[in-house]
Amino acid sequence: MVNASSSSESLAGVLERIIFLNEENHYTIAEFRREDTDEKVTIVGPLPGVQCGETLHLHGQWTRHSQHGDQFKVETFTSELPSSVHGIRKYLGSGLVPGIGKVYANKIVDAFGADTFRVLSEESARLRRVPGIGPKRAAAIKKAWDEQRALREIHIFLQTYGVTTSQCVKLVNRYGGQARQVLLAEPYRVAREIEGIGFKTADRIAINLGFANDAPPRLDAGILYALETLQEDGHTAYREADLRDHATELLQTTAERITARIEALVQSKELVRHQPAGVENPLPGVAFLQLPGNDHAEQKIAAVATRITRVASGLPPIKVPAALAWAQGRAGFTFHELQAAAVRHALTHKLSILTGGPGTGKTTILRALVDILKAKRVRVHLAAPTGRAAQRLAETTGGFASTIHRLLKFDAAKGGFTVNESAPLATDFLIVDEASMLDARLAAALLAAVPSRAHLLLVGDIDQLPSVGAGNVLKDLIAAGERNPLDRPGAGGTPIPVTRLTVIYRQQGQSLIVTTAHAINAGDPQPPPVSRELADMPAWSDLHFIAADSAEDCLRKVLALCTEFIPRHYRWLHPVNDVQVLAPMHKGVAGVANLNQQLQTALNPHHRGLRTAAGEFRPGDKLIQLRNNYDKGLFNGDIGSVVSVDPAAGALTADFDGERHTFERGDFGDVALAYCISIHKSQGSEYPAVVIPLLKAHFIMLQRNLLYTALTRGRKKVFLVGEPAAYMMAVRNSESKQRCTHLREKLAALAVST
Repeated sequence: MVNASSSSESLAGVLERIIFLNEENHYTIAEFRREDTDEKVTIVGPLPGVQCGETLHLHGQWTRHSQHGDQFKVETFTSELPSSVHGIRKYLGSGLVPGIGKVYANKIVDAFGADTFRVLSEESARLRRVPGIGPKRAAAIKKAWDEQRALREIHIFLQTYGVTTSQCVKLVNRYGGQARQVLLAEPYRVAREIEGIGFKTADRIAINLGFANDAPPRLDAGILYALETLQEDGHTAYREADLRDHATELLQTTAERITARIEALVQSKELVRHQPAGVENPLPGVAFLQLPGNDHAEQKIAAVATRITRVASGLPPIKVPAALAWAQGRAGFTFHELQAAAVRHALTHKLSILTGGPGTGKTTILRALVDILKAKRVRVHLAAPTGRAAQRLAETTGGFASTIHRLLKFDAAKGGFTVNESAPLATDFLIVDEASMLDARLAAALLAAVPSRAHLLLVGDIDQLPSVGAGNVLKDLIAAGERNPLDRPGAGGTPIPVTRLTVIYRQQGQSLIVTTAHAINAGDPQPPPVSRELADMPAWSDLHFIAADSAEDCLRKVLALCTEFIPRHYRWLHPVNDVQVLAPMHKGVAGVANLNQQLQTALNPHHRGLRTAAGEFRPGDKLIQLRNNYDKGLFNGDIGSVVSVDPAAGALTADFDGERHTFERGDFGDVALAYCISIHKSQGSEYPAVVIPLLKAHFIMLQRNLLYTALTRGRKKVFLVGEPAAYMMAVRNSESKQRCTHLREKLAALAVST
């Protein structure tokens, strides 16, 4: 028996038996015989290409599993082909080489003994001397042996140059036997073609291989990487001079070399350059540079916005004043002039925008508009970026709503949407809610699918966090609409009318959630009334702020809220289904990861779960989908729950909106516990109650729009837990990163050219 510890250790020995192998990521559980003690131990970790009988040299650490005891967790390894007859017999009989099972392995080893591997590599014709092996079988064995040897050599070669085991797997899966040649000739190619291997990894490999610091392939890859990194921050374009400076620092080279390579990338069309409009001799560096995909997306948005506004409406004749009077009668009250203007704009303009904060009447407008259009037998489609937002849109308007991905019918086999410009939506009027979440590429696909004679209404709150993907579509279209680039004299266009709602209606202005959200937007740093303990909170309020002196105190009070206070005092709130904890950061005591573990233990302690590399999942757990999975029809941010787990098969079944999906070992990286999620992941969703830990330790993320977004996710109850000083820090930090895009310029250019 060994003692589990956290110190690194090395082991050598023979791989006796593979207990479990994940073919996708090569995660292995195996029985291993140590050469120093002859003791059998369990080893776990990624072990690509290994077979029983091999001698392995392992580096890692001992860990203790609650059910299976001591295990050696492998971090890195090297392997040697077995040299003993026993090892060779086990190695060949493991099924490694097609055509050689245990029977033929024994015959071959009986014939050639310790010389078996040399015979397979150099004198394979001698295999025909073995009873039962003819020319065809001998040729097949030789071919399979050579392929396996090549893959083995690639793994050894890649690890020599600092490539991790998981990266080896990706490279071999992508390039097969050509992986070594690709790395030697084009190491930066892998950063473009393989997800999970970025420029920094490729650069490390290339430098280890002896590539020069100023080699053009390195500079080109570094420039594209710099722009891709800026894209992750939301930028779809970047000023050339700023990109040059950024890449110069990143690559530790000269500005002159970067300038020359930018020019080469523009000439090869790997970058798109846009000079300032109306400037005959622009200064060097003032142009904007874009990746072709972002340029194409923004060109598409601008073109469709122009097309929609310039084609006659396909709606039947509608007497707008009479329609408004009818809708007001159904609603039972008179609309505010801004609300009436929003309905009028939507009916009389092909493209219009509605924006405003919580409680300002956006729902009233959408319900009235849908009622009018239904009465006129107009084909209306409603859509939103997330499933929860679509469900809420359907409930509040009485219409059918879907996610944008489902509306456009993504076809995983074709790698694109089947509803597009060539096969547009069969609709007369499209309403898109939560439009602030639209990134440039999704917006381009959506707008392209709108028929020319249809109306489009974009609805959103521009004070929320911007889209996760690159772009600033709603803000750019609002800016374009307010300066009316499509309505210049002689252009023949029409404006994009923008209605900004500012009057608060929810609970006649008495909702503390709503008034506090608007105070945050106005820059008022004064937090709402603070209670020292849960018992001190006023029962009448929909917003509570509970002070916490430390991260540990914050964690204790969040757990007490979710497990004791809310179930006892608000029995209409289910502590798992109706309460959502939203944290600014993933790490730390009051971060997403730790809160999920603590809440799982507190709210779902009794079920035996399925242990995975991503954590433990138990029946009843709340789940979130972390990326779009078109095969399953699940999308980033979808919330579900675990129905059952099968530890033996390494699988779980989860329910998402009434549909059951099976997740196997290769899928677990796509889901996570969702008792607590990040504020960014909550975009587009509302929950009956939210709990928000807020600490000065979160200072990196504390911004006004982050706090505003978190607060406005709560429909009936919001509980802030933390330090009032952190609240004030967030409100005062209104300098959220400005996104650099080129959509406004494209809209203006189209207005001028037509």
